[in-house]
Amino acid sequence: MSSREITYAEAIREALREEMARDERVFILGEDVGVFGGIFGVTKGLLAEFGEERVRDTPISELGIIGLSVGAAAVGMRPVPEIMFADLLPLCMEQIVNQAAKMHYMFGGKIKIPITIRVPQGAGRRTAAQHSQCLDAWFVHVPGLKVVAPSTPYDAKGLLKASIRDDNPVIFFEHKMLYRMRGPVPEGEYLIPLGRADVKREGSDATIVATSLMVHRALEAAAELAGEGISVEVIDPRTLSPLDRGAILGSVRKTGRLIIAEEACRTGGFGAEVAAIAAEEAIDALDAPIRRVAAFDVPIPFSPPLEDYVIPDKKRIIEAVRSVV
Repeated sequence: MSSREITYAEAIREALREEMARDERVFILGEDVGVFGGIFGVTKGLLAEFGEERVRDTPISELGIIGLSVGAAAVGMRPVPEIMFADLLPLCMEQIVNQAAKMHYMFGGKIKIPITIRVPQGAGRRTAAQHSQCLDAWFVHVPGLKVVAPSTPYDAKGLLKASIRDDNPVIFFEHKMLYRMRGPVPEGEYLIPLGRADVKREGSDATIVATSLMVHRALEAAAELAGEGISVEVIDPRTLSPLDRGAILGSVRKTGRLIIAEEACRTGGFGAEVAAIAAEEAIDALDAPIRRVAAFDVPIPFSPPLEDYVIPDKKRIIEAVRSVV
């Protein structure tokens, strides 16, 4: 397939447009997704193309948005709601965690809940403690949910299309600082299966498992470390649940060292789960302690210098690699 460079936001918009054109059951809803085109411009133009029945501006009620979506999914629709910031997910946790995640099980498989919840998350835009968090690990903990966190435009489009077609509830996390990032995206149709990691860079001395925006920080670190003669492999899980354990363990067994880079707070984070998997299943392959690079366990500051201090950067990843090589 021929390819061109588009932004992460454009790739998501293309995925939405293609899936809405393909399946009339797909519709989007959320605060300002219609007339305004979304707070980050992702849904711009879709209202004019598909109309108010399928692009629905909602009241400011996250609870209502997800409650409506779960009900619609239960009767055969494929809603794609947007929650404006990940920090607002606690307002609809009942619908996500106790309803969407469990209804297929509780009804003995008689209904499906094909809902894809799009959620911008992450720091970098100086939006302070209540609009800058990464909360993906919360949902990895819940059986019945799939959790996706793409790091590139290519991954964003292919994974979103696969998520919308999936018969299970998916939480689709989009990092706010990636929306303007450009990258190659094929012009033809393609899907990326959920649960399949990607090797963003091959290496032999250490493995970095990085998620979302931290994939790019890890790649920057790997490029700098290569100048020192240290070969780093960068693994992007892409799907946090289901997790491609085989790809991670295979890389760890090859390099003998593991560093995990994530933007969320360190304690109880996704990185702890990856570290536990490696310790339980590949301890014999490890030649050094596992290192985690994550945000400090504090609310995200509004002050730009303080926010930059709290969030992991290339320097901290490099220091972690050096400490084990």
